[in-house]
Amino acid sequence: MSIADCLSLYAIVAIWGLMFLNIFLSIGGFIYMIKVNKQERLNLDRKRMGGGKPSEYPMVSIMVPAHNESIVIRKTVLSLLDFDYPRDRYEIIVINDNSSDHSAEVLKEIQKNHPTRKLIVINTDNIMGGKGKSNALNIALSVAKGTVIAIYDADNTPAPDALRILVENLMEDDKLGAVIGKFRTRNRNASLLTRFVNIETLAYQCMNQAGRYFFFKLCTIPGTNYVIRRSIIDEMGGWDTKALSEDTEISFRLYRMGYYIKFMPLAVTWEQEPQKLKQWFKQRTRWAKGNLYVLIKNFKYAFDPKAGPMRLDVFYYALVYVLMLTSLICSDSIFVLGILGLCHVTLGGFSTLLWGMAVLLFVLNVLITLSVEKNEFNAESAILILLMLFTYSKMWVAVVVKAVYLSIQDAVFDKEVVWDKTERFEETQSQERKKKGKRV
Repeated sequence: MSIADCLSLYAIVAIWGLMFLNIFLSIGGFIYMIKVNKQERLNLDRKRMGGGKPSEYPMVSIMVPAHNESIVIRKTVLSLLDFDYPRDRYEIIVINDNSSDHSAEVLKEIQKNHPTRKLIVINTDNIMGGKGKSNALNIALSVAKGTVIAIYDADNTPAPDALRILVENLMEDDKLGAVIGKFRTRNRNASLLTRFVNIETLAYQCMNQAGRYFFFKLCTIPGTNYVIRRSIIDEMGGWDTKALSEDTEISFRLYRMGYYIKFMPLAVTWEQEPQKLKQWFKQRTRWAKGNLYVLIKNFKYAFDPKAGPMRLDVFYYALVYVLMLTSLICSDSIFVLGILGLCHVTLGGFSTLLWGMAVLLFVLNVLITLSVEKNEFNAESAILILLMLFTYSKMWVAVVVKAVYLSIQDAVFDKEVVWDKTERFEETQSQERKKKGKRV
């Protein structure tokens, strides 16, 4: 067997292994979605009869870190003010962190128009602020009065019931450290790229979260649309200012403390995704850098029995980054070298059959996971999924390679974490995804 055959066989085994993992998680996620929807109907019946609500809602501090977000911050804050949570039981803290745009003026106008609401704006300079999302959250924490902390990014428009659903679930169990919701693509129809992101979000970020929670009671805090107990944040000493993926990092610490995280897909927020490739690449590189930092920081716990269920998440992240990256590099290299006539795979038709079956299973698996959302299970999605396999997934390789290079560079030169925010866009009405979706 030649070197090309060995590399091809490795790529096939790795990709099929990841395929089975995704199918396994998708099955669990699908079952969990149905279970949640059934339970929600029972809860609605109880509430109509006067039950199912907490005797007293806790005080919540909603934190919104924002750096040069004047394009989107108005819509975000107004949606937060529109929560159906008791108005006297929550405050909104916007950290306008070293912004050079008109964010301060926009926020001041909103405060003026809502004088009776608890809307706090913290304007920082380049000395106190400008050091990334984690630092901004720590600043907000210093003035927060809530026993529950909620985090929303500056481009989010959550549903009116999102906060209430998250908090009600958090109050059900003292060992529950955080509850996370689902996020959807607000500008789904803006470009081909945002259509890809919409599918990725539903099929992997949401469905995989649901599957991991269903089978293992494990999920990872996203950067937005979640609530966490204030006491846990205080015990941790706040957010890690070196972590670009502060959400993943805090998830691992929370699990090591003996708490667990719940995924509640009925709490929905809509967010603006990058519409251009340059902005997408920059954002995903930052995410990959952050996840690599967390993986390296926590890999030692993968072999520590005292670390609890988070060990599975460490292996999960390692599998995704190591297996997917190496398998895609091997398969793409062999494909290109084969076209150039520089190598030849002798596995022949067997290899072609396995690749063809993998492509078919990939499309079917992703398409079925989209069936839980209204207007997503259709022929257009099937075509987009197939295109994603040969374009979008290939760009992921470049993202991770760039993230590894930058991580090494940062370690060598001891670079300080700074804001590296995603560029925002003005949205037209036709670009926005209709928010009345079907729940399953």
